[in-house]
Amino acid sequence: MLHPPRAYVYLDAVARAGSIRKAAETLHVASTALNRKILELEEQAGTPLFERLPRGVRLTAAGEVLLNTVRRALADLRSASSQIEQLRGLIRGTVRLGCAESVATDFIPSAINAYQQTHPGVQFQVTSGVTRLLVNELLEDNVDLVLAHDPVPADGLHVIYTLKQPLCAMLRPDHPLATRTTLKLADCQPYPLALGDNSFGSRRLIDGLVARTRISLKVMLEASSVQTLKEFTRQTGAISFQYRIGTLQEARRGEFVSIPLTDRGLTDGRLVLATRESRMLPIAAMSFVETLVARLAEFDA
Repeated sequence: MLHPPRAYVYLDAVARAGSIRKAAETLHVASTALNRKILELEEQAGTPLFERLPRGVRLTAAGEVLLNTVRRALADLRSASSQIEQLRGLIRGTVRLGCAESVATDFIPSAINAYQQTHPGVQFQVTSGVTRLLVNELLEDNVDLVLAHDPVPADGLHVIYTLKQPLCAMLRPDHPLATRTTLKLADCQPYPLALGDNSFGSRRLIDGLVARTRISLKVMLEASSVQTLKEFTRQTGAISFQYRIGTLQEARRGEFVSIPLTDRGLTDGRLVLATRESRMLPIAAMSFVETLVARLAEFDA
């Protein structure tokens, strides 16, 4: 295993902790030694890298520039170590994946399980959340890959695969609309609804359609968690909404019926697999990409 320069590790740890003392505790070193190393870095840079505050430290503009370079160097060093392991005939290491909540409880665990059957030396760190935050984590090299809904095109974002994802209504099997094969949002007007909050891309699509058509919706719950919305639907019978890939588990179990919405603007959602542009991925992440692309292609077919 290749070890990064200690100064790089120290700089990254202090930036993440926002405190020399807290970073020292994480690194299991003396805070005085850590502070001395940061002072040495600042002397070499010829400018302060951290602003000293009453309750910690904060990166200066120069510190942010250096930290971005350091984090990319650390990521590339992890990738080099992984490739050296491959040359030794092994694929092992850790894949850091950021994913939408819609795929975090079914699709991704299933893909990881299948992958680890043939690659038991690979571990995973999975972070779920909203697209904007996932993309930020990717561009800062805190994750290797993201699988997220409708990311805004951004400098540094490299799209590997795109899967079209219509928005679906999720209903209990006893709901009056459960026998329909398709729905329009207007069909849901008479019934109680549960919607994701404004952090959901699907919520913005729904709000846009409501504004264009003057539909009136009976929203009984807004939540920031997909699982909360699903549980509310399960308990109350209210209609909730989810991209199709996030409805598969409950539909297989017969807990919910998933019905595509056919309104213009609600059928063109995208599930995007992406990495950072020019990022040299670790071998384990590159290998797992092949598994994900194959599974997404199967789903597409």
